[in-house]
Amino acid sequence: MKPEQKLYQKLKKNTPNILWSRLESWASFGLPDLLGYHNSSGFFMVELKIQTGHKIRFSPHQILFHTLRTNRNYILVEHARRAQRGAVKLYSSKSIEGLLLDPREIKPLAVDDWQLIENILINKKNN
Repeated sequence: MKPEQKLYQKLKKNTPNILWSRLESWASFGLPDLLGYHNSSGFFMVELKIQTGHKIRFSPHQILFHTLRTNRNYILVEHARRAQRGAVKLYSSKSIEGLLLDPREIKPLAVDDWQLIENILINKKNN
């Protein structure tokens, strides 16, 4: 199983209140990997990325998508090295330019907290 597929399985397992659909990237270049749905908040999209070094790679089409569509679109990044602290991070699409320059300088919305990740994706306010 490819690393992005493993990340998808983790996300699906740890966000039980969200219905997930994988999108075929060949159908429309730049479209995020996942379409999520929740009854109270509706639809949103998530791009899955595996970070292997200090950079996260995006195609020009992905950059354009996240630059133009910053509302209810997210980027979920997992560091390839398990020893790396904070291995799974959620970012808003608004962070795309900073992620291209240096992901270490961008504050994620959530780090290794699946409950918080789910709450952010479904737009649920934390108490």
